[in-house]
Amino acid sequence: MISIERVYGSESKGFRILVDRVWPRGLTKESVNANMWLKDVAPSDRLREWFGHDESKWEKFREKYKNELKTKQQVERLREIKDLEGKNKNIILLFGAKDEKHNQAVVLKEVLDSFR
Repeated sequence: MISIERVYGSESKGFRILVDRVWPRGLTKESVNANMWLKDVAPSDRLREWFGHDESKWEKFREKYKNELKTKQQVERLREIKDLEGKNKNIILLFGAKDEKHNQAVVLKEVLDSFR
């Protein structure tokens, strides 16, 4: 099972993957307690900066990020996460954004849930 959780205050048990390109402000490696940091699976800097967590750009952001996830390198990363899911009971995608409904982890989970 793959779930998403905001990294600030997260204490859920499972295989924890930080999916932000930038390390979460004010947190140490110990407090994040991530098993893995996959910053390269996060949206490109250009896309991330364009989106700026502006909810009015959400649908376009989702579309553009899904397109970024179709590259060969990204597909390999998605496959890696799916393999981890097969080996672990619970995969937690950690993100730092304040908006829990409009962030890259939401899109990434959506893609992973339909990934074969």
